Amino acid sequence: MNLFSRNKPKIHIQTTKKDGFSGWLKCTHCNELIHTNELVQNQNCCPKCDYHYRLSTEERIKSLSDANSFEPLFNHLHPLDPLQFTDTEPYPDRLANAQEKSGANEAVVVGSCLLNRQGIALGVMDFNFMGGSMGSVVGEKLTRLIEYAIQFFLPLVIVSTSGGARMQESIFSLMQIAKTSAALAKLHEAKLPYLSILTNPTTGGVTASFASLGDVIIAEPNALICFAGPRVIEQTIGHQLPPGAQKSEFLLEHGMIDCIVRRPELKQKVIDILEILKGNHE
Repeated sequence: MNLFSRNKPKIHIQTTKKDGFSGWLKCTHCNELIHTNELVQNQNCCPKCDYHYRLSTEERIKSLSDANSFEPLFNHLHPLDPLQFTDTEPYPDRLANAQEKSGANEAVVVGSCLLNRQGIALGVMDFNFMGGSMGSVVGEKLTRLIEYAIQFFLPLVIVSTSGGARMQESIFSLMQIAKTSAALAKLHEAKLPYLSILTNPTTGGVTASFASLGDVIIAEPNALICFAGPRVIEQTIGHQLPPGAQKSEFLLEHGMIDCIVRRPELKQKVIDILEILKGNHE
């Protein structure tokens, strides 16, 4: 027997990781460690500080409708480039990049669905598509959704998240403010309820039109809701805004919105409000 022989240890050494992501994240608001499973189970809200992260359109539709009941409408509408607009890149290229990134053809998804077994018309904006900016197709799809709600006598729910009007469409974008507002006036004449849900952020021409015209305006906690952003206002007036100005809690205190609802409770709140409004109508 060789006294100087050495057996190799029977230990498996993994030289490379199979997966570089462990599932743990640091909350950008409270800096606590949270697991992605916790976020999924809590509808993308931090379980430690309740910070509401952004939802995709698919997740939002799923959270506000009965299972497998959503039927999309007007998907044949596609944006054009009437002004041949070019900033750092041509508008058609910017649209193509946004469509590839988001998997959608525009910054809003509209359709009909069931909510608590009752039909509603639902529109959900997509911030991943050019910051949820409102172009002519966004305004057209929302206007057609409102007309669809009138035709089939459905309550209307729109979830807003947007950076405002789309500068690449200039006046065509701004015209959507008037168009959607006029359509909502017809919905009001038909005595159909409209619930506007404001999420982070809702700004610019969207805030100045359909987002602020709901019979009941609901906001998620700590959402930025404004026309011009706080930095623009501070540069214009030369003064700092009060702490928390333009957040949903500040707007609730000053009467611009009706209530703030946490996302896990939002579906039931919408059901309750629509039941009340339905009873009043009957």
